[in-house]
Amino acid sequence: MTPLRVLLVDDEPLARLRLRTLLQDIADPTSDVVGEAGDATAALELLRDQPCDLLLLDIGLPGLDGLRLAAALHSPPRAPSVVFVTAHAEHALRAFELDAADYLTKPVSRERLRAALQRVAQRRRVVDQPPMDAGRVLVVHDRGRVLRLPLADVLYLKAELKYVTLRTAAHSYVLDDALTDLEQRLGDGFVRIHRNALVAKRAVRALQRRVVDSGDGGPPAETWAVRLEPLAQWLAVSRRQLPGVREALRR
Repeated sequence: MTPLRVLLVDDEPLARLRLRTLLQDIADPTSDVVGEAGDATAALELLRDQPCDLLLLDIGLPGLDGLRLAAALHSPPRAPSVVFVTAHAEHALRAFELDAADYLTKPVSRERLRAALQRVAQRRRVVDQPPMDAGRVLVVHDRGRVLRLPLADVLYLKAELKYVTLRTAAHSYVLDDALTDLEQRLGDGFVRIHRNALVAKRAVRALQRRVVDSGDGGPPAETWAVRLEPLAQWLAVSRRQLPGVREALRR
């Protein structure tokens, strides 16, 4: 596999040196340090000319901090993954809301850094491979119309009253088809998260406890939920389906 291209962003030269030394000792996956920056401005300038796969990013930077820098990186296509490397543990929740691949606290061990690199390498493989749904279509009935929707565009399907709502990044469709029939036609790229919902595995970015619509018609409650991109939307996961969802995401 091609080495991960890594940018080190930390205002402490000794901290960057330690990360560089640890990276040299990790053989799986391999990595190349393509640059170093002591603040967010310098990092952004480097990224304009030097694409990378991963930022090892400190939070406590002068000026624009690491969290705000990470938020700014979501707009470019194929944005680099971010692993935060910080002395402060209290920003972990915000970091993962920004879809950080990992959150390491200083002093960083070689094994924890290796695990973070492996997670990023797996993300890169998923991005670089064509989706398993490429070229396939789902034929559905939308309020009397027959539509052929590219399966790669489908993010989730949710049963509501007598209908099923199918959601893509740009549109919602109200289908006459039954959810159980649709599930059989969708294939392995989708997983049931609730008795009334199916989601595309590729769209899931997080699984955690959240206060969301429970999916049973009751008031919002704390439950397990998955976050779907690019919608930034959370959908409830039932207790019964939770083991299957976890297993599907691990795979």
